[in-house]
Amino acid sequence: MDGSGLSTQAALLKEYLVSKGNTVLLTKEQTDGIIGGLIKSNLKKEWKTSPLALQLLFTADRAHHLALEIEPALEKGKIVITDRYALSTLAFGALGVDIEFLKYINSKFRKPDVSFIIDTPPSVCLERIEKARFHTELFEEEKKLEKIRENYLSLKSHFPNVHVIDGNRTKEEVFEDVLKIIEKFL
Repeated sequence: MDGSGLSTQAALLKEYLVSKGNTVLLTKEQTDGIIGGLIKSNLKKEWKTSPLALQLLFTADRAHHLALEIEPALEKGKIVITDRYALSTLAFGALGVDIEFLKYINSKFRKPDVSFIIDTPPSVCLERIEKARFHTELFEEEKKLEKIRENYLSLKSHFPNVHVIDGNRTKEEVFEDVLKIIEKFL
């Protein structure tokens, strides 16, 4: 969830992997492309669409992201870290769209080698968001975040190697747990 520390952990992981001599691509979904821009403006409540249309945009953005960034980087032997991926679509999207449909439209995409759920209480996420920016986005209400957190935890077995990490600690403590897991994959 926003405010969980995911972007911080992704940046720390990239820095660590580069320091070990790896070539790393750090990406983020939604992307900065045209489709990602539509999504961002919807999340900022600048325009409105149906929950289904929004989730289809997320899926289209992922297809584009995979084709133009992720797959070419992997072909070059890079390690790819993606800040959010299909698990996010399922956890957030299930608030307004049938989860089985979301699983289906994401089923052909590359599966991640390892995924992290930074499990942070919604109230803590909202406090962090309020400190970081002046506005809240579409999903940033405590009741919605509680349901999204439940969705994440119920989906932890959807992909292989999904790890739940307690995010209600310092970024250094969280990163220690991330590293313990990542070291097994290197």
